[in-house]
Amino acid sequence: MSFAKCFGLTQPEGKKAMIGYHFSRRATLAVAARCSFLLALGAAAPAVQAAEVKVISTVALTPTLDELIPKYESSSGNKVAVVYSTIADLKKRIEAGETADVVILSRPVLDGLQAQGKVAPDSIVNVGSSYVAIGVRTGTPKPDISTQEKLKNALLAAKSISYADPAKGGASGVYFAKVIDRLGIADQMKSKTVLVPGAQAGELVAKGEVEMGVAQASEIAAVPGAQVVGPLPGDLNSAIVFAVGVGSTSKDLEVAKSLIELLTGPTGAAVLKSKGMDPP
Repeated sequence: MSFAKCFGLTQPEGKKAMIGYHFSRRATLAVAARCSFLLALGAAAPAVQAAEVKVISTVALTPTLDELIPKYESSSGNKVAVVYSTIADLKKRIEAGETADVVILSRPVLDGLQAQGKVAPDSIVNVGSSYVAIGVRTGTPKPDISTQEKLKNALLAAKSISYADPAKGGASGVYFAKVIDRLGIADQMKSKTVLVPGAQAGELVAKGEVEMGVAQASEIAAVPGAQVVGPLPGDLNSAIVFAVGVGSTSKDLEVAKSLIELLTGPTGAAVLKSKGMDPP
């Protein structure tokens, strides 16, 4: 703030006033003191601090968040820290006391956490849905999995297959283990199955380390070099609805909501679709 502006004058008016008028010494000192106080007050005002948003998310949203977070940080000035893991693992950690500003999990699990007071009331919004899919390396022939019998034959014919370790709680792995049991081929598949801790099946397929991978379609589609064959046939098909909510301990609700709005808005929907997920 300039000296002249302390009087509420523009610069030209302030200059004219100082030249054309004579103030008493007392008035001048009073104004000077006022200006010094205002200038000191302005200098002492704290700068606006960027917020850090902690996110807990299922690995199924990794491809989407990897693209959206830089956009959010650039436009908002806030920083985002993400913890990724399987739904089962994150559920246990949140129930044990781990907290975050934004939580992204399957809708049923998120609803359950809200009932426990771990997620803020009325803050849950659906993000999108994905299905358990078969994936193969890009450029290789896609196996016919259009019926249960054809899926069974394709699995038996595959030299190797990978999916998330059911013991670690990956949703697609837990489900696919049940599918194999239902098809009656669990024993035949054991020797050629490579279990992974999370969403790495698509990566193994892309590298040629396994012939076939099973994961969420969004996880496979996001891996360069891997292609989605399609969902499991008939009533074996399983879709998961993912949702997002505000952690009940978040100290900055508006910041948390701003990230959620980006994820669930038009920009987020376009990214979700490009990553093999269906927006709500």
